[in-house]
Amino acid sequence: MEQLLHYVWKHKIFPLRTLYTTEGKEVEVINPGIHNSNAGADFLNAKVKIGGTLWVGNVEIHVRSSDWFRHGHDKDAAYTNTILHIASDIDCAIPYPDGSPMPQLRLEPPAYIKSNYDELVRSEQRPRCKEVVCNLSRFMIHTWMSSLQVERLEQRTQQIMSRREMLGKDWETTFFVTLARNFGFGINGDAFEQWAKSVPLTACGKHRDDLFQIEAIFFGQAGLLDSKAAHDKHHALISDDEYFTRLNHEYRYMKQKFSLTPVPSSIWRFMRLRPQNFPHVRIAQLAALYHEQRINLSRLLNAESRMEIYDLMQTHVSKYWHTHYTFASATSPETDKCLSEASLNLIAINTVVPLLFAYGRYKNEEKLCERALRILEEIKTENNYITRMWLDAGVKCESAADSQALIQLTHNYCEPHNCLRCRFGYEFIKQNPGLLREEEK
Repeated sequence: MEQLLHYVWKHKIFPLRTLYTTEGKEVEVINPGIHNSNAGADFLNAKVKIGGTLWVGNVEIHVRSSDWFRHGHDKDAAYTNTILHIASDIDCAIPYPDGSPMPQLRLEPPAYIKSNYDELVRSEQRPRCKEVVCNLSRFMIHTWMSSLQVERLEQRTQQIMSRREMLGKDWETTFFVTLARNFGFGINGDAFEQWAKSVPLTACGKHRDDLFQIEAIFFGQAGLLDSKAAHDKHHALISDDEYFTRLNHEYRYMKQKFSLTPVPSSIWRFMRLRPQNFPHVRIAQLAALYHEQRINLSRLLNAESRMEIYDLMQTHVSKYWHTHYTFASATSPETDKCLSEASLNLIAINTVVPLLFAYGRYKNEEKLCERALRILEEIKTENNYITRMWLDAGVKCESAADSQALIQLTHNYCEPHNCLRCRFGYEFIKQNPGLLREEEK
């Protein structure tokens, strides 16, 4: 109920009559203020005329007046600048520290607003607002989706900056760990991030010109060179696998030289994975990318288009992996095991674009942020249950920028029932059946 009161106040959806405080003073809302999602009053810097006097300050909203005391606001200095208290049930007076009464306004959502909100919350269809969305203008849909695109990239930027802080504020390592995480393609994402954080890039840099040594460190740190683990997981004897034996010997040397500690092999998931997505293949691809110095931030920052990024991120594998998916496994049909276009799309969407945007924010270089958005618009739209759901509601994706917007909308608004913060939800809730009936007449 309190959220709905926030919504009514924010959008000034008031009864068609003059508003009065509990003391009978007329209330005129000039500006409802800025909705505050952090600590402190609910709305900041509101402008309200009370009894003809203009007040500028904060507005607090509760279901009952007594919630003011229940929440401890009477003992919190952050609420001393409250100019108006709003509640649907005025069950007590609220004094200022000097003893004078705080102005209070009794406010209830209009019946049709509450009815629409209840209908939206209870709806079983997906998206819940489908009936309204299909009738919205392309301009309104495009405007909201553009905001969602930026919101998603801002969210990704926060994640990348947090990761950078954990990694000693090193951008190259942040690039490597972010890329590795997305080579897990969801199922092994957490495992790849854990593995990447264990890889000593400073040590690897001394052996970057030798692909075999890089593979030894990468596979060793992944816990995949443990003979028993490899046997138990893949049910294949590896004692006769010359490549595995050489890697194992090389890693033991590197492990002692650089005091390395591998991650446990148990972190890797193989169930419901296609062989080309096995961790062994992805690590071999990452080793080749690292060896060829493609995991390089300066080269990434110089990539101007989607195709330049794909050229940078396209990878191959060493000869052994042309015919294997795991160590000592039955040989596969010979293939270079390059990344597919779909995989390159996902790498660009989930790694390259967010990194460009985050680095642009960090350096205050708007051109990098604009390039990130432009590249996202060059990538084909994603085909998943979210894009199909919204297509059924009449919202068509033109590019990955649109599909990312819909993913943000679904995960951050639809699924957690944040309809009151959504522009589509706003259009649904504000429908007035009475006005519609008048128009029909």
